Amino acid sequence: MDNFQIETAQNIGIQQNSASIGDRILAFLVDFFIIAAYGILSMLLLAGLEADRFGEGVYYVVIGLPIFLYYLLFETFWDGKTPGKSALKIRVVKLDGSRPAFSNYLIRWLLRTIDISLGSGSIAVVTILLNGKGQRLGDMAAKTTVISEKRKVSLANTLAVEIPEDYFPKYPQVTVLNDRDVQEIKEIYRNARIKGNHNIIIALAEKLSNLLGVKFEEKPMVFVQRVIEDYNYFTQQ
Repeated sequence: MDNFQIETAQNIGIQQNSASIGDRILAFLVDFFIIAAYGILSMLLLAGLEADRFGEGVYYVVIGLPIFLYYLLFETFWDGKTPGKSALKIRVVKLDGSRPAFSNYLIRWLLRTIDISLGSGSIAVVTILLNGKGQRLGDMAAKTTVISEKRKVSLANTLAVEIPEDYFPKYPQVTVLNDRDVQEIKEIYRNARIKGNHNIIIALAEKLSNLLGVKFEEKPMVFVQRVIEDYNYFTQQ
């Protein structure tokens, strides 16, 4: 899984986790089986209802159209997800982490023919591997990517963070906080960075500033990270 940094209009760096090739392929397979199952069941149902008397148009409307628009409709109305993407906890976002507009979804959907249909998906795989931001051709044209929302179990999920031996704290006021406060701050901060919610980071920094009675000059993201590190410095002594 590749990580890449984006810079928002508010000059806040956001870490995005690109969905892995494996997850994207598995999501595609889940969606493929759903589409296939829908097609088979719809044909059996229409056959049982003797829909032939209404002409071939009914088959196109009931079967062909939903299958044709499957990805466009699901991603547009389900926050960048299809059932397959939801199962694998991945979704489509813009490169700045925000929600794509319909035009973005439309562009990446129109280019599925080149990315996915031609070469059985090999073009998409090669492009994603070479791009570095999890983008196939459709994503590059639409300025979108596919990120993973899976939670990693690591040191980042615990209260403790690594503090260098020569670390010097900047905000001794952090001692008014407790472990529960800092764990909640860290979780909000981490989720906001992953999802690109820079407004939440700004609000969190301002609330911490008021709570600690300090003014910060660094970027909100840097300030929140510093508060977490300072707290660990004082509590680990």
